[in-house]
Amino acid sequence: MHISGPTAGRRICAAVIAALVTYSTVLTGQNLAAAGGIPTASVPAPKLDWKPCVKGSPYDCATAKVPLDYDNPGRRTIKLAVIKRKATGPGRRIGTLLFNPGGPGGPGTIQMPQDYEFFPREVRERFDIVSWDPRGIGSSTAVDCFATPEEAAAWNASKPAGIPVGAQQRAAVAAAYQDLSRRCERRDPELLRHVSTTDTARDLEGLRQAVGDAQLTYLGISYGTILGATYANLFPGRVRAMVLDSDIDPQAWTNHASDADPRLTTFLRMGVDRSAAGVLDRFLTLCGSTDTAGCAFSAGSPKATRDKFEQLMRRLRAHPVGEWTYGRTIADVVPSLYIVHPRWTDLAVRLQDLWQGRVAKESSLPPPPPVPHPDPYLGEEQAAAVLCGDSPNPRDAAAYPALEEAAAARAGDAGRFWTWATIGCASWPAVAADRYRGPWNRPTAHPVLLVGTKYDPATPYADAQALAGELADARLLTHEGYGHTALVNPSSCVKTYESRYLIDGTLPSAGTTCRQDKPPFPAPKPVGGVATGGGGTAGTVH
Repeated sequence: MHISGPTAGRRICAAVIAALVTYSTVLTGQNLAAAGGIPTASVPAPKLDWKPCVKGSPYDCATAKVPLDYDNPGRRTIKLAVIKRKATGPGRRIGTLLFNPGGPGGPGTIQMPQDYEFFPREVRERFDIVSWDPRGIGSSTAVDCFATPEEAAAWNASKPAGIPVGAQQRAAVAAAYQDLSRRCERRDPELLRHVSTTDTARDLEGLRQAVGDAQLTYLGISYGTILGATYANLFPGRVRAMVLDSDIDPQAWTNHASDADPRLTTFLRMGVDRSAAGVLDRFLTLCGSTDTAGCAFSAGSPKATRDKFEQLMRRLRAHPVGEWTYGRTIADVVPSLYIVHPRWTDLAVRLQDLWQGRVAKESSLPPPPPVPHPDPYLGEEQAAAVLCGDSPNPRDAAAYPALEEAAAARAGDAGRFWTWATIGCASWPAVAADRYRGPWNRPTAHPVLLVGTKYDPATPYADAQALAGELADARLLTHEGYGHTALVNPSSCVKTYESRYLIDGTLPSAGTTCRQDKPPFPAPKPVGGVATGGGGTAGTVH
């Protein structure tokens, strides 16, 4: 559920440092406590033979071999593609920070280099940062249900772009995913049963051992938070420090550990539809609160801008602009809310183009930095293998139209988008052989730091509150801002707290709130006065 963004500058909010108080656990490279946990079936740590990913690259790459099935480790092994950026201050190095970029299906060998500059400077100085493509994904042993790229392209072309609209498109989407499921079952059914979050948590434990740390230091964002919560309960004694940013409620993910056919999809149980609708409303409100120089889609007031958006959606249902149908536009709008800068501004420009009957240009994001594994196969089936095998979803495609209408009644266009995000699960051919479904409150060796963003379109703030209540020892830091993950929607205040916690275990005091560094849109320029307002600034609110 995470989308990487462009590199951004950062500054540390000096005023925050004085507010760092009370709850401190000493965590140094020289003082890592002995830890226990739930052992796997006598599996030795993988060996990592680090070499430069490409000549002259600051990144090193390695391959880890791990069991496909930890309950039968002597059988088939699979490969994990692993990447490392060494600590920039080697004389002050504490250890290794392991990073999962979310998804499910996020390839760490691509997204860690893209996100590297977002990590706090002090964290980059004190830790090697290591990530990996989780099993089933990217350059690791991957779920790939097509014999050729041409087959994959033909399958993608068989379904409408964006969310389906009308009975014909809904039938086409259901048929396409049934075909995908049949292909996947034929290609490697054994792999499909062993790409669960639990399997990946055990891989994470193997990587911790491989890098030589006595305990785990971890940052997980989005889906990486349910991975972190799973690890923390499988290996509670191994937790040194764990930051979970943009959290998933484990009860929603597991359908409360029920084996009954779920009434709602994963994302509707999480409340993602309502959260995304709230962020879309804030986007339109803030856009309408400035002028067209600040937000191209502004109609001069929040209400007029919301009305303009609704009118545009009705118009696109009847009369698409080129290939920009209603379904494609909604599938562009919701993910564009993930990263505030520059995507909100770019989204406003695209919406205004469509309003004026012009074919909208694709997002103008700058190209990401070069990465060592630039072009692995990342088909839809990889995320589906994790999500559908791990988290229960309705198994009848015929149920989805009614779910869509129910979600639309409570969340509008965002409800329609998030309903269809799991249609591939309706016919998915495998259930994970090993699923951790609780309990979630096993006492960890050290407390966990959660970061929840108030206006997050993909992981609701309520899920962060729920996870804080589920874990045995967790502190919630509130990010009073917009977008999906505080990592790529920067707050210098959040980064200061994260740095202190990761370096020496100091937690923010209970109830701490940080503001985002930069508001989504500038305030309108006054006539004959001084501009005020325009959004939050970096800082702390208690």
